[in-house]
Amino acid sequence: MDGDGGGDVSRVDRTLRGAAAIVGVADDVSPTGELELTGRALEVSVVLAALDDAGLTLADVDGVCHAESSMAFAEYLGVHPRFTDSTMTGGSTYEVHLEHAAAAIAAGLCDVVVSVYASTPRSDRTQKRPVTRRFPAGPNPMAEWEWPFGLRMPMGPYALAASRHMHEFGTTSEQLAQIAVSTREWATLNPRARYQTPLTVDDVLASPLQVSPLHLLDCCLVTDGAGAFVMTSAERARSLRQPPVFVLGAATCHDHMMISQMPDLTITPGRVSGANAFAMAGVSPGDVDVLMGYDSFTITALLHLEDLGFCAKGEGGPFAADGKLGPGGTLPMNTNGGGLSFTHPGMYGMFLITEAVRQLRGQGEARQVPGAEVAVAHGSGMVLSCMSTAVLGTEAVL
Repeated sequence: MDGDGGGDVSRVDRTLRGAAAIVGVADDVSPTGELELTGRALEVSVVLAALDDAGLTLADVDGVCHAESSMAFAEYLGVHPRFTDSTMTGGSTYEVHLEHAAAAIAAGLCDVVVSVYASTPRSDRTQKRPVTRRFPAGPNPMAEWEWPFGLRMPMGPYALAASRHMHEFGTTSEQLAQIAVSTREWATLNPRARYQTPLTVDDVLASPLQVSPLHLLDCCLVTDGAGAFVMTSAERARSLRQPPVFVLGAATCHDHMMISQMPDLTITPGRVSGANAFAMAGVSPGDVDVLMGYDSFTITALLHLEDLGFCAKGEGGPFAADGKLGPGGTLPMNTNGGGLSFTHPGMYGMFLITEAVRQLRGQGEARQVPGAEVAVAHGSGMVLSCMSTAVLGTEAVL
């Protein structure tokens, strides 16, 4: 990952810093884990709510991002975008959309971009509706080369990464469990979270083993959920309804599709995307007030801590073990309760963005991090495959 690819920070000779801002967000979740709306109705509902949050309407929209078909969704909305994006990278999709939208706005290709996500796997199951697994278009090598040999999805690849990390660095199940505990502490402050009952490390370790060494409470939820964000130019953002949240830096990197092809099970492409995003933003990990790091599994969150530079490689376990990720800690992480306790409809990256924006606006209610001015939304797509990092900030840090 230090070779001739896009990971050389010195090559970041163009910047998006401060050119675009997030001006509207909305999400729809429920403590029951189920929602009444589905499909297009749910998508339109959160898009309209995000536009209303910004003080804009559909007539303002000239850019559309959608992980399945931005063309079909734009047609349904009745808008004719000048910028369109159907990128799908799994859980990091919406950080990629943010990066692309910021670049398009900075280049003058469009003025107002919306991105939306909606999925209802929990109610699909309980109401016996057809369930569609989402993978990027084209052949799926995992189905041919990994699944037939007993790799349980989605836990299996992450269990491999956790096992390797334990082998190389002495990481323990107790240290991973503390990540779930700290995340649940945030969820107890969020009345919209799926699970709000406090956890202990012993609770996590006593939950059923899924794929060794991961227990049930090391794994993300399966819930319904939807979200949307709206972006525009920094200039226009300052005249809208909400305090703008500026894109300071954004970067993406992927280095494999199948977990068997991951160059090192203990190092994610976040080492590249994070370094480049921080370089563009002109800030360091020490400047970050809120980290929204994709927590599909506790090991996912631990790897983010290391690869983004919050601690050295191999030190993620001890770093998380003393509770510094929870309320009152030195690195507030996943303040809404994360994918482990808040919601996880399948591609959680949208909710990293909506919560980061609310924290920077000072709208976190009981879970608000005092004085938050810099936040990171770090998405993880597929099986630790595609990482996308967005560094966001308030006007005060421009």
